[in-house]
Amino acid sequence: MVKRLQHLIGKHLVQGDSATWGQVYDPATGTLLAEVPLDAGESVTLAVREAVAAFPSWKATPILHRARVMFRYRELLERYREDLARMVTLEHGKTLDDANGEVGRGIEVVEVAASAPSLLKGETLTDVARGIDTTMVRVPLGVVAGITPFNFPAMIPLWMMPLALVAGNSFILKPSERTPLTSMRLAELLFEAGLPEGVLNVVHGGRETVDALLSSPEVKAISFVGSQPVAEYVYRTASGLGKRVQALGGAKNYHVVMADADLTRTVPALMQSAFGAAGERCLAGSVVIAVGDVAGPLLAHLRNAADRWRVGSGLDADVDMGPLIRAEHRDRVAGYVEAGIEEGAELIRDGRTGDWPTGGFFLGPTIFDRVQPEMTIAREEIFGPVLSVIREPDLPSAVRTANRSRFGNTATIYTESGGAARYFREHIEAGMVGVNVGVAAPVAVFPFAGWKQSFYGDLHATGMDGLLFYTERQVITARWWGGNGSPRLAE
Repeated sequence: MVKRLQHLIGKHLVQGDSATWGQVYDPATGTLLAEVPLDAGESVTLAVREAVAAFPSWKATPILHRARVMFRYRELLERYREDLARMVTLEHGKTLDDANGEVGRGIEVVEVAASAPSLLKGETLTDVARGIDTTMVRVPLGVVAGITPFNFPAMIPLWMMPLALVAGNSFILKPSERTPLTSMRLAELLFEAGLPEGVLNVVHGGRETVDALLSSPEVKAISFVGSQPVAEYVYRTASGLGKRVQALGGAKNYHVVMADADLTRTVPALMQSAFGAAGERCLAGSVVIAVGDVAGPLLAHLRNAADRWRVGSGLDADVDMGPLIRAEHRDRVAGYVEAGIEEGAELIRDGRTGDWPTGGFFLGPTIFDRVQPEMTIAREEIFGPVLSVIREPDLPSAVRTANRSRFGNTATIYTESGGAARYFREHIEAGMVGVNVGVAAPVAVFPFAGWKQSFYGDLHATGMDGLLFYTERQVITARWWGGNGSPRLAE
């Protein structure tokens, strides 16, 4: 029988009372791996109750002790890194190399969390008035929750859990119902690292579970990563109820290729950006703006590279790109390809057919030329291996075209000109900017700083933003009678 996943509440597996179950597949073969409960019912209530009960003791735990849990957690993640990467590949489909890099990126955040005793120090100003001192400290919020997407089942939970926990909060994780296996293993390892019972809880489900977390009065903050419409819904709903929210949404990332770009380095970077993880990531470079005469040679190099791109099971060592997450998502991406043709773009490589394993949810690298900015494939997030090429005469025109997007996650320029790179940096409307970098993902000590409809909230994920998001300022003004040379002390 297919394994049915359980919720992790307190420190124990709980079956729950779900009447509806979702399927967890190996996208490379279509094999059913497990079933996951979709209607959480009382499980959210139980998880919140456990988190509320565990919070006072965990908050009172010295921060050095909480940091030591993170040190031990990092050791366990490194020890089981290959196993975790394989699990990511099995339930998501990305290549093992990509999955291993994902786990490594998550470990970086754990390292930031282990530095919390230095990063969360407060501020003190003595003698703000005679005999009066003022101190600002950072205190945990209480119970906080994270809602994570299918495409990074290891990295995104690790963006949230370590920072929230080391700051003294208790945490409830709602992983994607499409890729919940890795998240369960990450939670198990946290308890193995010494996390007390009830401080971390995992509840599965779909919209009903999300809504229960958003509406729970005991949940003080929500971290979310997913599509733009859901990010906006989460932000408006939770913030309207007085909760702190960081909601990372969709993207349409523009890559500008200048005439002086080194194509031998630019094309591999574009390939990895556009087609790595089958394009299922919010930093995928889905639109290339070719400036001036570079379009012809660039497209020739891209097509040749795409023809050599090996598509298959991510578990195979010689594969460059795995499948998409589900058959219905593959069909949705194929629908965008059809829309591009109907709207007049020139399809120069069609990835809808290819020689790949049967049973999996595959779609190969697809490239359009002569795309216009108003076309659907240039505006909407496709979340698949579809690359649109727009032609512009100069850099200012390219930047204006990119800035028309309602998204502002990341943008990259490929050039050997410092002046062009500076102009791009100063004028592009994106929170993360790359110069000759295909995936401009910041390291964990910096925030994941999307703009526009790529992000809803004030404090971003990771870096100091992440730690500040999970804490609140408390300012203490104290008078000590007889201090500071007062007559009482003189006596």
